[in-house]
Amino acid sequence: MLKEFKEFAMKGSVIDLAVGVVIGAAFQKIIDSLVNDIIMPLIAALLGQVDFSNLSFMINGTPIKYGSFITQVINFLIIAFSIFLAVRYVNKLNEKLSKVGENIAGKIDKDGKIAKKLGIEKEEESKESEEETANKE
Repeated sequence: MLKEFKEFAMKGSVIDLAVGVVIGAAFQKIIDSLVNDIIMPLIAALLGQVDFSNLSFMINGTPIKYGSFITQVINFLIIAFSIFLAVRYVNKLNEKLSKVGENIAGKIDKDGKIAKKLGIEKEEESKESEEETANKE
């Protein structure tokens, strides 16, 4: 059982998840500072309110703290937008690296021997085979 647990814990996806959690916790502190120290004071300057966490109303003697909720919604939107930008950037970077890799591979494997061994067809070859198939029909 200990061996199985060790294998499970050492899988790449589990370790990636652990790293993601740690980075996410650190990222949360940065976002909290951005919201509390920069964005909320700017909003407060526009609306005349310094601290949203004090906004509340009472129902039967129970405080409903909608100011804290507003702050958390703003936190969430900033985090979601930041993650969107990061993922978008990584995807664009991967596209560029993929194109560079294809260009390099094409220059190295000019005669296509490596591609044939790997079962990869060059674009020209696949177009030619498609044309041949279409001509036969």
